Amino acid sequence: MRYLTLSGGTGPEVSALCLGILPFGSTVDEETSFAVLDRFTEAGGTFVDTANNYSIWAPGGTGNESEELLGRWMRSRGRRENTVVATKVGARPDPARGGEWPANWQGLAADTVRGGIEGSLRRLGTDRVDLYYAHIEDRTVPMEETVGAFAELVAQGSVSVLGCSNHASWAVAAARQYAADRGLARYSCVQQRYTYLQPRPGADFGTQGFAGIDLVEYIGTQEDMTLLAYGSLIHGAYTRDDKRILEQYDHPGTERRLSALREVAKETGATPNQVVLAWLMGAHKPVIPVLGVSSVAQLEEALGAVDLELAPELRAKLDTA
Repeated sequence: MRYLTLSGGTGPEVSALCLGILPFGSTVDEETSFAVLDRFTEAGGTFVDTANNYSIWAPGGTGNESEELLGRWMRSRGRRENTVVATKVGARPDPARGGEWPANWQGLAADTVRGGIEGSLRRLGTDRVDLYYAHIEDRTVPMEETVGAFAELVAQGSVSVLGCSNHASWAVAAARQYAADRGLARYSCVQQRYTYLQPRPGADFGTQGFAGIDLVEYIGTQEDMTLLAYGSLIHGAYTRDDKRILEQYDHPGTERRLSALREVAKETGATPNQVVLAWLMGAHKPVIPVLGVSSVAQLEEALGAVDLELAPELRAKLDTA
């Protein structure tokens, strides 16, 4: 495993791959979930990503399942001090806003942010969260209120590093500048949908934010920032015939990039998934993929990307396709 340090070297050291556990405890049973977590840590993985609403959409889901499972696993394995825990607030349902999710999600008011960390700490069985994300952008609440509430959590010691997810690039920059001007802790991690394929202009991912070139370039200029990529393997569509490429990527450039990806995979002897992960981790400013796996076999394939170094000419082939 390879490692890097968040927040420009001031945050926790994390593995170059992050294990996303969105379905763990709901659509992925506990035995399988524990097996994947065990193998991940055996391979040197330290960074685990969850949220306080995973998986509310699963049959009978409450949103507690993923955090609670991670808490049980850390206690049973004695792994809390060896695990960098990331979780999120803002997209949990609020019954006062109606009965339909995601229309009734809580948002990012100060009271929600404070209450969210209390619930997450309880479910995780810990006294701190290493990385705490604003899960969704909430333009109904003043940015100043949200930024101030997150900074309070760092000041009181219940959170180490701050991040945001599914935010517009200008909103990330504005929030960071507001915090910097006041000497407050600021977002240093951004988690967005991001992969080797590029969406067509104007593609709509709904509530999910895609890391466009503006955000990628902005993060690249900031020494303290890290991009975390979810959906990087587009739900298996790079390698599985039964999975279709998302329609947001349906444009002429996609086939050119897929052709280049297949050529590089053949030249390296790696799978397309492994090449995509290596491409992300080997960027000028490394990207941390958030793995969405549901079996040990899927994890094993992803782990094979850690030692895959793309020669400059192969990376150029991918970049210019």
